[in-house]
Amino acid sequence: MMMIRYVAGALFLTALSILTVAEGRHDFIKLPSDGTAGADDDSVGTRWAVLLAGSSGYWNYRHQADICHAYQILRKGGLKDENIIVFMYDDIAYNVENPRPGVLINSPHGEDVYKGVPKDYVGNDVTPNNFYAVLLGNKTALTGGSGKVVDSGPNDHIFVFYSDHGGPGVLGMPTSHYIYANDLIEVLIKKHASGTYKKLVFYLEACEAGSIFEGLLPKGLNIYATTASNAEESSWGTYCPGDYPSPPPEYETCLGDLYSIAWMEDSDIHNLRTETLSQQYELVKKRTANENSYYGSHVMQYGDVKLNAESLFTYLGTDPANDNLTFVDENSPLPSSKPVNQRDADLLHFWHKFRKAPEGSDRKFAAQKQLSEAMAHRTHVDSSIKLIGKLLFGIDKGPQMLKAMRPSGQPLVDDWDCLKSLVRTFETHCGSLSQYGMKHMRSIANICNAGVQREQMAEASGQACTSFPSNSWSSLHRGFSA
Repeated sequence: MMMIRYVAGALFLTALSILTVAEGRHDFIKLPSDGTAGADDDSVGTRWAVLLAGSSGYWNYRHQADICHAYQILRKGGLKDENIIVFMYDDIAYNVENPRPGVLINSPHGEDVYKGVPKDYVGNDVTPNNFYAVLLGNKTALTGGSGKVVDSGPNDHIFVFYSDHGGPGVLGMPTSHYIYANDLIEVLIKKHASGTYKKLVFYLEACEAGSIFEGLLPKGLNIYATTASNAEESSWGTYCPGDYPSPPPEYETCLGDLYSIAWMEDSDIHNLRTETLSQQYELVKKRTANENSYYGSHVMQYGDVKLNAESLFTYLGTDPANDNLTFVDENSPLPSSKPVNQRDADLLHFWHKFRKAPEGSDRKFAAQKQLSEAMAHRTHVDSSIKLIGKLLFGIDKGPQMLKAMRPSGQPLVDDWDCLKSLVRTFETHCGSLSQYGMKHMRSIANICNAGVQREQMAEASGQACTSFPSNSWSSLHRGFSA
């Protein structure tokens, strides 16, 4: 019993030290009055948008706030609700932790972005298969939800925005297996082959987001994509406790994500008829790099890059209130000072919840338990992957094999079915990877690229993981990640 208490205490103190360091970071055509034209003019066709927040849990507040903010921009731009499809778990606005029930804000002094957002696909309906069916306009493939799909035609323009955790080759989802890069690219290729859009723009907020398109997205599909990070790095949360500007004191979570906030706050204040995708890309790239400091990432662009010469208006419409606000670099928002690594935002939330709770309270005990369990899960996943590498490739070669990076421009893995199979094998023996463990997808991909078979992975995983932590992070109650 004393040993269990000692280990739990050590994990808690480790987390405390990480977060104490983090906390020290202080340091020229008008739209018609009905607002609907422009969505159907001859040059643009109909504008469609798909918005997806891939997480759940109050510590991931920022992802749903990002998506809701994007919805408000599109509505002000003239898009109709019938042409905007929203995916979000919808467990934040009325969460007991939310200090303003029914309200979501995406910046410290921001207005409510939750009001009016359609609940197309919420809860268990936020799945990869529904996302693919919506993009393809395939109503018969849907399971649950509002039934809205991108029922687009050959002259239409589509905007897709995703915000959540990611890892090499994968994007998170709140209820089921991940979105795998090869599956998403296959859907986009199929959409192009159907001839049901003219051009498509994809904005992607996630860690290692570049790995979703790098070496995979062909040119010639009339698709232009930008990502919050390259294929090898984390993306960043912003407007976090301890940041400047900081959220209102009653908030114990990050309000937004750095890349997402950059493109949306830019869109909020400019006439999008006069600003191009390229201009926004350069501005977002500069702001998200955060003066090339540790607290930033490299925004990338993929696909048919020549499309970035077009105006944002083509995809987002524009707010008539901004008709006289021409884009110039100098009137764009400044970067956040010290964002938080996406993968540490949950720890930051648990730490501030613990720090602010009254001594001896149930809330303080719960926060300490959440923090300790999150750290125990991280330790378990990290050590398990490391040991599996040594068992498969030897003590000296194992770490090198797991960390190997393919040359730029190559996809993460040669055999995506192998990757999915080995993920399931690992999770069968070692428990869920979860949002933190997604960082190890490159290691598992490298195991595939080395020719390791499922049986070998099963044997190594069984030896490495005689058990796994009995907490929600490691639990497989939501199913496998593949």
